[in-house]
Amino acid sequence: MSEPILIEIKEGIALITLNRPDRLNALNFELIDRLMAVLDAIETDASVRAMILTGAGERAFSAGADIHEFSGSVRQGANIAIRDFVRRGQAMTARLEAFRKPVIAAVNGLAFGGGCEITEAVHLAVASERARFAKPEINLGMPPTFGGTQRLPRLAGRKRALELLLTGDPFLPQQALEIGLVNRVVPHGELLSAARELANRIIPHSPLAVGGIITAVTRGLNMAIAEGLQVESEQFAALVPSHDLGEGINAWIEHRPPLYRGC
Repeated sequence: MSEPILIEIKEGIALITLNRPDRLNALNFELIDRLMAVLDAIETDASVRAMILTGAGERAFSAGADIHEFSGSVRQGANIAIRDFVRRGQAMTARLEAFRKPVIAAVNGLAFGGGCEITEAVHLAVASERARFAKPEINLGMPPTFGGTQRLPRLAGRKRALELLLTGDPFLPQQALEIGLVNRVVPHGELLSAARELANRIIPHSPLAVGGIITAVTRGLNMAIAEGLQVESEQFAALVPSHDLGEGINAWIEHRPPLYRGC
């Protein structure tokens, strides 16, 4: 059996590929568990400064949850379905959202259901002009379960999100760009190079500052602004004794490039 996740680390960027192309990279339990293990490894690997997440093959980023597999959990009742399916998927998207290194989705094809929810959760996204998005869970008689009822309205606004959630209609990458689901749309052949270019604009900066910004934004979105400002203050305070903040200030004063250590 092939590995459900492929990993390639080059020049500070980890390229992570969902590798079930014969199943349109559907998210089965094994793939989700393996992705979580990969995130654990990358988090502590100082050589990795950013991550790009894409799908194997030419057809799909991910067509969503593996329906054949999770239907077995549903047949065993709500407690089993929530334990095996819902909590697993929500833990995956929450992990991606809170990851302190930037995660960029390179959406190369279908991003339906759970694939769309991954796109919602990651920090940045670049879509191929061939990408297609949808929230089709309504067609199965269920709501999204990996965070789609919560993250999409925060990105797109309540009414635009509800139209997509309640109809299940597919939508094009340009609409995904307009509603804030992706950052840009590029020709298919330029997808990975565009994702790498975006990553390379981030990784020269202090990894401590990058992680602090991600944490402040991710946590603050779910708080009142006063609480969010407190999180922002805490992230800054954690940087005050670091080498990186002092080096960044000194480099600016001395008109030279900073030499960050991530400490």
